[in-house]
Amino acid sequence: MDAQKEQVVNKGSRRSTPSVFALFLPEIRELLAVKNFQELKNLIRGVHSMDIAEGWRLLEPNEKLLIFKLLSFKRAVELFENLRFEEQSFLLDNLGSVEIASILNEMASDERAHLFKDLPEKIIKKLFSLMKKEEVDDVRTLLKFEENTAGSLMTTEFVILKKDFTARKAILRVQESHKAGQAKNIYSVYVVDDEHRLIGGLSLQDLITAPPDMLLKDLLSHAELIKINVNSPKEDVAIQFSRYDLLDAPVVNDSDQLVGIITIDDVVDLIHRQATAEIYEIGKMGPAGGKEIRYETASVGELVKRRAGWLIALLIIDFMTGKVLKTYEGSLTAVVALTFFIPMLLDTGGNAGNQAAITIIRGLATGDVNFKNVWKVARLEIIAAFIMALIVASVAFVRAVMLQGDIMLSLVVGSTMGLIVILAILTGVCLPLFSKKIGLDPAVLAGPITTSVVDIVGLIIYFKIAQFLIPALN
Repeated sequence: MDAQKEQVVNKGSRRSTPSVFALFLPEIRELLAVKNFQELKNLIRGVHSMDIAEGWRLLEPNEKLLIFKLLSFKRAVELFENLRFEEQSFLLDNLGSVEIASILNEMASDERAHLFKDLPEKIIKKLFSLMKKEEVDDVRTLLKFEENTAGSLMTTEFVILKKDFTARKAILRVQESHKAGQAKNIYSVYVVDDEHRLIGGLSLQDLITAPPDMLLKDLLSHAELIKINVNSPKEDVAIQFSRYDLLDAPVVNDSDQLVGIITIDDVVDLIHRQATAEIYEIGKMGPAGGKEIRYETASVGELVKRRAGWLIALLIIDFMTGKVLKTYEGSLTAVVALTFFIPMLLDTGGNAGNQAAITIIRGLATGDVNFKNVWKVARLEIIAAFIMALIVASVAFVRAVMLQGDIMLSLVVGSTMGLIVILAILTGVCLPLFSKKIGLDPAVLAGPITTSVVDIVGLIIYFKIAQFLIPALN
């Protein structure tokens, strides 16, 4: 392997782009063409599993099957877990029963549940017939939890200890569990009583550095603040991990029994999907559960499907803008200069509204904004709105004077600008809070909808003030 490729492989711990795998693709295809499978096996041994998953789409179907079969069993499972659902389904359709059973039995329990969630019932029954009974029971248990709860995120692979274990005995149990494949990502261990109720937990670091003969009950940290109920919303899980800087957290049922754990890798994926969904909704695109639009695989139909609906809905709302302009056609004819400032007024209002809306949406997502402190938040935003309105109105007044030299027209522009900024900020604050209160996603009513409201009401304010201050309009 040449120096350039070795440098790329050594960066395999990060999430890479498809171009990393593409670097090896010509050599992979050359080895496939001459059926030099041993050399190919040695080559892909040096490529990180994530790099292979990222570049998997570049391979032809027959190439995918050959390369998958050349991977070691552990790396084949890693690759399978990181592939898109469509690619996983392809492999399930084309691998032998023994290979499928081995992969499914060794997958992380949460990854396996995610896969089965999207499979047809007929396929699920077929795969269940190939799997171990305990793994089938585990999948069925995890599939019972609703999609947006902590239960759908958790894994059931964790280490259970008793409070009268010594540190030495606990370490041996952790080693045995890991060797048996019962605990793959170990950051903490948890202690339960005879009824399987959670007593406490400690980090792996604390366990390893503890005196060998010390009892776990003397080492435990209090787990009350970090345990998560199995029915908690996913959003609350992300907030808990962020607030307490967790690597993992125990999941308990209503009886306080330990039923699983959630690890940081699952929460990072969750936060990524939530952020993606919110960004798309703010831009008024179908969020599709946080599924990314990737131009390397996206189709025209997908782009149209996720954008066209909201564009039509917003267009219908914006019909009101034309109606308002039609109503005040006489004012525009009498004082043509009024039209010069319409874009400036409406664009600034839209920007102010979006600033407030995005700040509130982020606050709701992080827990910084809630209905206990909503009046404090509203007070801060209202005071800030009036100050910003005064500043922006003054700038708009000066600009109007410079352009037209008409004091009355400039007063109309300045006062309208101030009122529009206040209206926009209040709208940007109230719409997300209102949608949260009635159970909708706050991002749904932000962005363009705030802008549309400001456009319609702002035009009415503009022409009403103009009629009041400019005699020629009366």
